[in-house]
Amino acid sequence: MIDPRLHVLRMLAAHGTVTATARALHYTPSAVSHQLRTLAEDLDVVLLVPQGRGVRLTPAARILLSHVDSLFSSWEHIRGLLAAESGSYAGSLRICGFSTAAAALLPAVVTALRASRPAMEVRIIEADPAECLELLLADDADLAVIVSTEATPTTADSRFETQFLLDDPLELLVPVGHPLASRTEVGLAETADQQWIVDREGRPHRQLVFNSCAEAGFTPMVAHEAAEWDTGAALVAAGFGVCLVPRLARIPAGYPIVRVPLRGDPAPSRHIRTVVRRGSGSQPVLAEALAVLTRTAAAAPGLAR
Repeated sequence: MIDPRLHVLRMLAAHGTVTATARALHYTPSAVSHQLRTLAEDLDVVLLVPQGRGVRLTPAARILLSHVDSLFSSWEHIRGLLAAESGSYAGSLRICGFSTAAAALLPAVVTALRASRPAMEVRIIEADPAECLELLLADDADLAVIVSTEATPTTADSRFETQFLLDDPLELLVPVGHPLASRTEVGLAETADQQWIVDREGRPHRQLVFNSCAEAGFTPMVAHEAAEWDTGAALVAAGFGVCLVPRLARIPAGYPIVRVPLRGDPAPSRHIRTVVRRGSGSQPVLAEALAVLTRTAAAAPGLAR
């Protein structure tokens, strides 16, 4: 077993403060400080020094951290080998994902695993992409489905393994009777004079919409902000503007709205990926869950892989 205090140090490096680390690990700040202090004493080195109201990692701490990720990756791989050797798994699997994935992709994984591994508990956690990565790192989740953003781990990240799952094209949502409602497809540049309904500041979908509009040569005129698809659909139905929704998003029935596919080369889309802790992808239950996700994504109508 790996000394759990190394995990606390790793989390401090990721979160920056003792308070944030304690929150992520569900500890008290004093418990975090105690574990880091005893780790330093046992190693006979200084790991942290005060800096303002926080702490700074010492060179010794950074040397330790340069090896910690490989230790945890090896441990995850060993767990996979042991699970494969035993041939059974009766523990739990925690799958986190953003709202659309949690609704459209993850239920199929739970259904399949409950059929093949009835003794195992499978749990879905809905969370934004950034939170999904925090859940993985804190060992509060085992598998994440996220939308690619600038913060998405790269293949060089020593903490995570990530794989492409599917492209989820964006579609224009307009009210019935709108001049573009009868079109089979539309170029995003044709919407430059429209009032727009967008996501809240700082959220990934808002940035995706702004980036897509920028590539089409304009900045959207923001009329309203909505964080949920059904709110956006209601505002569109009322004639307050247009918005972009992913094809995978499920809009409640009954709104007088039309979804119009976008054309482009390439057409704007969300890139959806899976993420697991590095080394854990070889664990049989995770490999099975990833295979089910791949099949589910391939079967989703109108979505490209």
